[in-house]
Amino acid sequence: MSILAEERLSDSPYVASISFGHTVRDGSTIRPSISHWHMVLRKLHGKVDLLVVGPLTSASPLSYTEGAELLWIKFKLGTFLPHLPTKLILDKETELPGATRQSFWLSGSAWQFPDYENADTFVNRLARAGVLAYDPLVNAVLEEEQKERAKDVPERTLRYRFARSTGLSASYIRQMRRAQHASTLLKNGVSILDTVDEAGYFDQAHLTKSLKQFIGYTPAQISRLSPHSSHKKWSDEC
Repeated sequence: MSILAEERLSDSPYVASISFGHTVRDGSTIRPSISHWHMVLRKLHGKVDLLVVGPLTSASPLSYTEGAELLWIKFKLGTFLPHLPTKLILDKETELPGATRQSFWLSGSAWQFPDYENADTFVNRLARAGVLAYDPLVNAVLEEEQKERAKDVPERTLRYRFARSTGLSASYIRQMRRAQHASTLLKNGVSILDTVDEAGYFDQAHLTKSLKQFIGYTPAQISRLSPHSSHKKWSDEC
């Protein structure tokens, strides 16, 4: 593989996970869609920059360069930057302006670059300063057991707050999640026809269209890459 990385969970209520890694050679891959947004710290050839990477509405190619050191902070759904609504960063990578060699500008203030050890503290400081916020209604809309919390909120308000914090609609996120579930089933050796049934697709054509859009591969391609497949062939592009 061209990227070596490790991931850990976070103590911050705003963060889903934190990963740290590096690229061992030039490479490319297909990056699946994702409903979460990230902050990505990149060190390459002596330069340090911080990127705000928005949710990806469909799978897309990604190329990377040897020698990059990377820190990914993946934010929980519902976490957002109030001065930069998530819908404005969909499918984009926005490089934040540098302040010094060790800091960057965000929302009118200079902030020290985070690292793998202090990323939780960094995020919590952003939240205390009002640079980062969290809307609990997002999970109330998406999770069945939390819907009681949203029942008295007008539908129009729900749609606005959901779009502001996630950049997407609830139905679109559910489509992405279904494709991810189907991909996991196929990787675990479930047949294509059984995956159609278990993941709730109309037919195989519906499954294929969804996986190509959100994962970047057809069901047959994902099945061939399964550890259970006798045709498995891994490469940097996978």
